[in-house]
Amino acid sequence: MKAVLIEELGGPEKLVFRDHKIEPPGPGRVNIEVKYAGVNFPDSLIIRGKYQFQPDLPFSPGGEVSGIIKEVGPDVTEFKPGDRVASGTSWGGFAEEVQGFAFNTHKLPDNVSFRDAASVLMTHGTVIHALKDRAKLQPGETLAILGASGGVGTAAIQLGKILGANVIACTSTDEKLAFCKKVGADILHKYTIENLKSGIKDLTGGKGADVIFDAVGGGYSEQAFRAIAPMGRHLVIGFASGSVPAIPWNLPLLKSASITGVFWGNFFRNYPKENKENIEELFLRLQNGELIPHIDSEYPLKEASYALHKIESRNVLGKTIIKVS
Repeated sequence: MKAVLIEELGGPEKLVFRDHKIEPPGPGRVNIEVKYAGVNFPDSLIIRGKYQFQPDLPFSPGGEVSGIIKEVGPDVTEFKPGDRVASGTSWGGFAEEVQGFAFNTHKLPDNVSFRDAASVLMTHGTVIHALKDRAKLQPGETLAILGASGGVGTAAIQLGKILGANVIACTSTDEKLAFCKKVGADILHKYTIENLKSGIKDLTGGKGADVIFDAVGGGYSEQAFRAIAPMGRHLVIGFASGSVPAIPWNLPLLKSASITGVFWGNFFRNYPKENKENIEELFLRLQNGELIPHIDSEYPLKEASYALHKIESRNVLGKTIIKVS
């Protein structure tokens, strides 16, 4: 089969497109013929050796796919060859075939397309876990989203509105703000490090945001946290700025607010039942039209490096995907 591989850690320019062999699935595993793969910021980290876990070289990036079950492991009974599925694979998805975890592989309803499924699994799976399980977001609360125009930010706007929140989309350009408004944000904030705190405060009448969804990190995190409401929850999603923040510990104390980590990879490995319930809810919302993926661009498999370059340039409005077969 063909795959996009990283053989030497580095940026997207290090990716190669060549033949690659995949092993038969062992216990708890399934092999999937890939139709589409989602492209996410963690893909740019894992090829550099900067993600929370690291597979052995060579490997293919790509943590979410949709496709058809080709073969199942000896103990797997819930799937059979031919089943339409989406799977969170952690890596390996930029390939014609990938091996996935049975516990994070999900059957697709007939009217959910492969294209849509690959656009929501990791981003919306992370967000629904963040907002429901970690933040306990309540109807009427204010949700401020940093980096709101990207894949995970767009998912946070959509699911924040579905859960009844008042959504503030924080992003850096007028074009991105207009996109966030189209996706469903209630309030728009064109932010810098200097105006982030004052902007959120002003937009909430001085109270601050009940929940801050932070996939950006760096100097933005402290300024956002200084604008959190009493008893607020600051969700740590990732560090797209490239810098891990160091927030003074007196701030959570003074604000009676919490800093809450969100790592979907840990959640689906350790709480597969709860994760499956979340994913089933996402597919139901796709079916009934509540959830509509916003796909910025689509690339063929051999051009996966261009897709990752686009992610890294912060030039994506919504989701970037790869059409494999």
